[in-house]
Amino acid sequence: MPDSPRSTPDSLAHAASTFSAIAKVSSGEPFRWIACGICDLRAAPLASLFYGAVFAAMGWAIVFFYGNAYSLTVALMGGFMLLGPGLAMGLYALSRQKELGEKPQLQPSLTIWRANISNLAIYALVSGVVFLIWARASLVVFAVFYSSGLPTAADFFRELLAFENIEFVIAYLIIGSGFASFIFSISVVAVPLMLDRQEDAITAMLLSLATVAKNPLPMLIWATLIVTLAGIGFATAFLGLILTIPLLGHATWHAYRALIPPSQG
Repeated sequence: MPDSPRSTPDSLAHAASTFSAIAKVSSGEPFRWIACGICDLRAAPLASLFYGAVFAAMGWAIVFFYGNAYSLTVALMGGFMLLGPGLAMGLYALSRQKELGEKPQLQPSLTIWRANISNLAIYALVSGVVFLIWARASLVVFAVFYSSGLPTAADFFRELLAFENIEFVIAYLIIGSGFASFIFSISVVAVPLMLDRQEDAITAMLLSLATVAKNPLPMLIWATLIVTLAGIGFATAFLGLILTIPLLGHATWHAYRALIPPSQG
């Protein structure tokens, strides 16, 4: 059975005591993580691409069911990014198998969440609440800037590409960036920590925040790489996600290993 979560005061004390153990990395490290992710992808191509295909299928499902309600579709795409760190835990498991000298196998990675289900559930709850707030905020932004009624999808994308209604674009990006930054900050190393060390959810999220605070420039570069690779996936009608999501998932494991040294915990 997984350990029960620590109380909030204990989690705060634990996070504070281990803050100094967080590594300070160079701004070039995120590119090394990507290179390591490529190696892991090559070591387990079929299993890795399976997860990429699942992400692509999720994107296609969103468009299929909500394609006509594009304001909701855009919100769901943003939520898709917010929930990504938790959904990619199988890829972390594959990277850990390779790290341990084992042959990466898909089947064990599918149930890795059982190792610390209670704390992963807490993390999922937090992410889910943020997603719901983001979805509501997204719809509010659409309503405010299209008060006369939502335009058609064709009109919306025409305005977007022509830089019309720039106020909407700016407001949407600012609000969306705020939600994305929060999720990124609490999840940089949180899920790998919970899977690898049975860490409780509160401590894992606090240590993620501390990691970002200690490495602001590398984390900014890492976030930019994540957005760029995920953006390529979206821009290719989700086909690119089949490759970019596994790459990012494996790279995230190496980011965790670099930022939280194995000798510490």
